[in-house]
Amino acid sequence: MTSSTELDHELRTADLHPMIKFIELYDKKHNVTEVEIPIPYGKLAGKWFGPKNIKPIICLHGYLDNCGTFDRLIPLLPEDVSFLAVDFPGHGYSSRVPDGMGYHQLDFVALLLYVMKEYGWDKIALIGHSMGAQIGFVFTALFPDKVEFLIHIDALKPLGYYGNRFIHYAAPMVTKFIEADTRNREKSEPPAYTYEEMVDKMHEATFQSLTKDTCPYILQRNIKPSKKFPGKYYFDRDNKLKYMNIMGWSDDVNHTLAAQIKVPELVIKATESPYPGSRQGFDGMVAVMKKTNPLFEVQYLKASHHLHLTDPELVAPVVTDFLKRYWIRNPDKIVSKL
Repeated sequence: MTSSTELDHELRTADLHPMIKFIELYDKKHNVTEVEIPIPYGKLAGKWFGPKNIKPIICLHGYLDNCGTFDRLIPLLPEDVSFLAVDFPGHGYSSRVPDGMGYHQLDFVALLLYVMKEYGWDKIALIGHSMGAQIGFVFTALFPDKVEFLIHIDALKPLGYYGNRFIHYAAPMVTKFIEADTRNREKSEPPAYTYEEMVDKMHEATFQSLTKDTCPYILQRNIKPSKKFPGKYYFDRDNKLKYMNIMGWSDDVNHTLAAQIKVPELVIKATESPYPGSRQGFDGMVAVMKKTNPLFEVQYLKASHHLHLTDPELVAPVVTDFLKRYWIRNPDKIVSKL
């Protein structure tokens, strides 16, 4: 693993938008350390919060977001707990998959094993939001002896897919993936916008789940300054991410996976979420998990999908109570690598 507190990102220049500078100072204030974890085609980037000699809780972000999604929640959690929030491949500062290769959420499940191998951990604890929660669910079901506990934020399981839906979904996505892969190789700069326009675009793209005040925490690792148009920025995500192969199968499969999970498990459900995927099959899944896992619990909060970022003061007490019951302090020598 290569770690650095001063990564050579193009964002860090003298003429940046004030919000970019503000979030850089925000990270310094909270003693955040940038980390890089080697993977076969590059690196996983991330942010380490808290003590460097304590094994951290791994934090997994949602689709098209990045580890900045946890910036406002983690500082409200117990100071003696460490957290490692990672950027999935193609997101944030992490490497993209090679040209011609697509993004598959099941591959993200496997990446957790690379993180464990790098640090020499036999077990990990997980907090996931949206897609990250689904990945945490599948990882815990497949490797139940490798997980200490699991916290979901407004997602519980992979989508329930059925025959006709998959057929209508798959073919257009494959075609669009080829187009996106071709655009990547053209190496031309994407469309550029003012910072305020970037905020508006992200606000609308999340169905206003993100407030305009909180969009910058995710934009921080998703944009670069335009070389063609001074004062403007462009999105630096891999074009192919929009056509990711999303995990999905029948809910019978999800129920079978759920039965494998016996560790402490908390689900925080946003009652005002605009995303139908977070509600699909949710009640039935909760009923199954209450039967199969005596350590399963669910909390409902009146907030939108990105509630850990928009309303961290609502989420933090729920997470803190869970951590007080189940988090175990594990001293670790990882400080030597950081």
